[in-house]
Amino acid sequence: MTQPVSPPRGSTDKVPPMGEPPAWRTLAARADVRTLSLLGVLVALIVIGGITKPDEFLDTRNLQLVLTQASVIGVVTVGMTFVITSGGIDLSVGAIVALSSVWATTVATQEYGFAGILFTAVLVGVGCGLVNGLLIAYGGMVPFIATLAMLASARGLALQITDGKTQIVTIDGILKLGERDSYVLGIPPLVLVFAVVTIIGWLILNRTTFGRRTVAVGGNAEAARLAGIDVRRQRLYLYLLSGLCCGIAAFLLIILSGSGQNTNGNLYELDAIAAAIIGGTLLSGGRGTITGSVLGVLIFTTITNIFALNNLQSDVQQIAKGAIIVAAVLVQRRTAASST
Repeated sequence: MTQPVSPPRGSTDKVPPMGEPPAWRTLAARADVRTLSLLGVLVALIVIGGITKPDEFLDTRNLQLVLTQASVIGVVTVGMTFVITSGGIDLSVGAIVALSSVWATTVATQEYGFAGILFTAVLVGVGCGLVNGLLIAYGGMVPFIATLAMLASARGLALQITDGKTQIVTIDGILKLGERDSYVLGIPPLVLVFAVVTIIGWLILNRTTFGRRTVAVGGNAEAARLAGIDVRRQRLYLYLLSGLCCGIAAFLLIILSGSGQNTNGNLYELDAIAAAIIGGTLLSGGRGTITGSVLGVLIFTTITNIFALNNLQSDVQQIAKGAIIVAAVLVQRRTAASST
């Protein structure tokens, strides 16, 4: 008869009781339940929209509009998910989108055509992310303070560049991307970009060493450092990634509106944080989900669309969003308490 093998003396590994599923299976089950719950909420909102305004909400053009609007904030949310997973926060994403959009639509920039606008938008976004990363990772500043300072500075610089005026885009190649003739199988180009960014973000977070390091830094920065991870460099890369997403989102916003304004990206930071939280990303760090964040973006965008179609006041919409955020945080706390 075969005797059970005892763990080596001094080993800290715990053998799970017979019949108890491994920890990774438990976490996967919780993630699946969370994703299914979010899908259920989204389906319920679609049903509500279809009941209240069937002819308008379910119209193909309206659904394309919802996805297009979700694409801009969605790209920002992908970058925000990485930052929050690492235990950080970025309050400057909306201001960076505004600065990138107005810098990329100046008369001098538009002289370089399509490539000039795209390059400038991305470059400004990455530059702002670099400043945030250096201040936080190597300057020792608290992320809240550093990104709050960037928010004020970027907004002020965007206002100075535009002098409070709207900058109209005159490049035909950009304007045509916002027209229906450029849709691919009925899908707007902005949605395709959002899909590509989402897939790349998911692969990086779930299938690469960079993603594992991000989770490790968010879970316990000191333990990550002792394990050989350069925590400061990792945080710098994360804010660069957030800035890159802001630059891409700014370019998408330029296509969508055909202009650059210093008011672009208003409250994007709150929408991105809210979408990531209700999607299942822990505000304290250590866990993030790109899929949940995307579903969170779609939920908020659908709510906004339903409120607009039903001519409901924007203050009621904000109250509804606030209630959803509070509910999501309470669910996170309860889940965290039950897992300890």
